Amino acid sequence: MKTVKIAGVPEHFNLPWHLCIENGEFEAENIDLQWTNVPEGTGKMCQMLRDGETDLAVILTEGILKDIAAGNPSKIVQIYVQSPLIWGIHVAAKSNFQTLKDLKNKKVAISRVGSGSQLMAYVNASEQGWQPDDLEFEIVNTIDGAVDALTNQKADYFMWERFMTKPLVDQGIFRRIDDCPTPWPSFIIAVRDEFLKKNPKVVEKILDIINKTTVDFKEIPEIDKKLSKLFNQKASDIKEWLKLTQWSQKNLTEKSFNKIQNQLFDLGIIDKKSIFVETVKAL
Repeated sequence: MKTVKIAGVPEHFNLPWHLCIENGEFEAENIDLQWTNVPEGTGKMCQMLRDGETDLAVILTEGILKDIAAGNPSKIVQIYVQSPLIWGIHVAAKSNFQTLKDLKNKKVAISRVGSGSQLMAYVNASEQGWQPDDLEFEIVNTIDGAVDALTNQKADYFMWERFMTKPLVDQGIFRRIDDCPTPWPSFIIAVRDEFLKKNPKVVEKILDIINKTTVDFKEIPEIDKKLSKLFNQKASDIKEWLKLTQWSQKNLTEKSFNKIQNQLFDLGIIDKKSIFVETVKAL
């Protein structure tokens, strides 16, 4: 039995992995896939890949591309979710902020440096014509930390996946004033170089298994009810999310890789570009 460590956020996007593990699909192929939930998000998973704490990560595209450009010894082996991630822009429910314009030069709560919440704050600033260098950040680690930061005015706004944050809006803790979709596929699967080099066939088998589940995921009977219960979401919100979410079974092409890198470079998120490397599917 080959032990493989994988990390991802505890969000609805990753339910297909848990279903495959629960159904024994990896075990049937002699793979002990050990999943770790990482509520801190992308920045933490980048560090885990660097430190060898995980072999694979289901991770935000912009975050891992930035870290690979900064020397993370990992490769992108596949797009996991093709559709954009819709980042809700949230403020404390009782704050005086009403529109996106009100947030110019205000402090942003982020999970950690290099996280999607920080990188998308730069994307949003660019789209609004604000100076990215003027952004000020408050590190909050998790969504619970963000609740504390906004409620106690340690930060002014927080960007997080819209649907996962919706219960906090429904409870009157946050108020969502706008959305900022990513201009690229939301999640990819990354693998440490050392692990990929030694275990290419294992990685390929893992991708085959997860792809068979994601391709038909929306057709699983009562999957909307299961998601609603697991993630404390309204049924109407889950149904909307399922309509908007498109999983992928394809690798990131060189054209797409370069397009995303160019966007990150133009935004000042990366200061140098990586060379595209074909992975797994070419092995």
